[in-house]
Amino acid sequence: MLTRVISLQLMAYNRTRSSLCLFCSLSSPAIATTSNLALVDCLTNTYKLTKIQALSISNRFSSVKSPDKPQLVHKLFLEYGFSETHIRSMILMSPQILFSNVDKTLRPKLEVLEQLGIEGYDLGKFISKNATVLTRSLEKKLIPCIEILKEILGGDESSKDFIQVLKCRWILWSDPQRLLANRTFLESCGIVGPHLALILKREPRIFLMKESELRELVSRVSDMGFLQGSKMFTHGFYIVSSLSEETTKEKLNLVGSFGFSEGECLEMFRRAPVLFRTSKEKLKFGIDFFLNTVEFKKSVLINSPWLLMSSMEKRVIPRYKVLQVLKLRRVFKKEPSFYNVLQCTEAEFLQNFIFRFSDDVDELLVAYMGHGSGSSEEEES
Repeated sequence: MLTRVISLQLMAYNRTRSSLCLFCSLSSPAIATTSNLALVDCLTNTYKLTKIQALSISNRFSSVKSPDKPQLVHKLFLEYGFSETHIRSMILMSPQILFSNVDKTLRPKLEVLEQLGIEGYDLGKFISKNATVLTRSLEKKLIPCIEILKEILGGDESSKDFIQVLKCRWILWSDPQRLLANRTFLESCGIVGPHLALILKREPRIFLMKESELRELVSRVSDMGFLQGSKMFTHGFYIVSSLSEETTKEKLNLVGSFGFSEGECLEMFRRAPVLFRTSKEKLKFGIDFFLNTVEFKKSVLINSPWLLMSSMEKRVIPRYKVLQVLKLRRVFKKEPSFYNVLQCTEAEFLQNFIFRFSDDVDELLVAYMGHGSGSSEEEES
């Protein structure tokens, strides 16, 4: 019996020991071979990588015998104004760059990007976050995609525009045919010229969508009553593209809960598509305030949904408080419309409704500056 117990304990010990050995072999970097020590030295001394990072890259590219290419690559990036931090980041992201041909592969790609107006530190910053761009085909990917983007942005494109578009990192090495197909489809929907450029700058990912997804998105916008070819269709398309279908329905249901019909809700959003991006808390507070406190008719909000996007805390409530004080003082022969009051500029409001009444200016300023409504001003995407 004792012999059997000892035998089982030994078996358990051996299994544990084997597991530990396997774990160590997987988790610890292998020691670099003698032929790769020069590469490890290059990575630690020139690129300032840690020993573990250098060994990992060395083992991955074990066939490399010389550090000559990595040295030339480092020199090239410094020549273009990259910081050491930029260089280190891109190498850790795409270490194969270390072994690229400087003159045949890397320099031509850097020159193409410089022609977009992205130079020096900005170029280094861009590539440090998008190192994959230097591993893609110049002739088959980068140049065709850049030419298509240039055409969409128009002749007055700037480096700022391109940097904005390139925040969608996959767009430079996507399939040029997809870019072209999506551009053609959007143009067939009436989104052309500056409107197409606007979509590209604000939501470049749209140009990378599958055809079925893009058609479904256009269908959603059209079903809401936006007319293809109209200016508002572009704005509606941009806003709806950034929201899930569930979020869109929630906003419509919220507005409808105040007694607006489905048609009236859609009319409000067609007049001001950005209303979809207003938080539910702000929408609810605003509609309740205008209908129940100010006692606007629903038609006012239907025709002027911009009211719901005004700052309740900084504009709407302060002006309402001031107007209430003036009404109590009976200073008006004919009371002004609160709707017109909200359309005044800040300077016009201060002059016509506060400083004009010198005897009450202190009380009016207190009402204007210290109303303390505590309403929500958050926005959501």
